Parts: sequence; C-alpha cells; structure tokens
Amino acid sequence: MRLRVEFTTEPFDLEEAPAHAVAAREVIQKAQLDRVDVGPFGNTAEGDAGAVLAAVAELLRGSLESGATRVSLQVNVIGEDTP
Repeated sequence: MRLRVEFTTEPFDLEEAPAHAVAAREVIQKAQLDRVDVGPFGNTAEGDAGAVLAAVAELLRGSLESGATRVSLQVNVIGEDTP
C-alpha cells in the first residue's frame, strides 16, 4: 500500500521558519519516501505505508517537542493511477 501525507505545523511565522517547522521538514526529507514537496504553507510526501507511518510518528514527536502547538495532517491511500 502507498500513502500520501500532507501536513502543516503551527504557529506560523512569516519572517522565518519556526523550529517546529524545520524539525518536521527535516524528518520528512530524511525519511525513505519517494516524493517529497516542502513549502512555506504545506508539505506533501508519498511512499510505502510503513515508511510514511514511521515518518509521521517521528514528525509528530519532533515538531511537538520543538514548540508546535498544532500539527494538521491528512493521510490518503493512493494507487498507481492517483495524481
């Protein structure tokens, strides 16, 4: 099974990336995922279910420990023909 995760961390800071956002992005960028797209207002990653779920657990732990007051995420099952 393949999964896509979309996530954001809060609070936002328009001047510079807060520590919790940096921590979450580092987790996703280091994870063994096939596609990773990080941006200022949202992040997306895709991969094998095990790798995505492990990355999500680490992302939650790291961002909350780094000061996030909210983590919004959505996980979707994707197929070969899913855009």
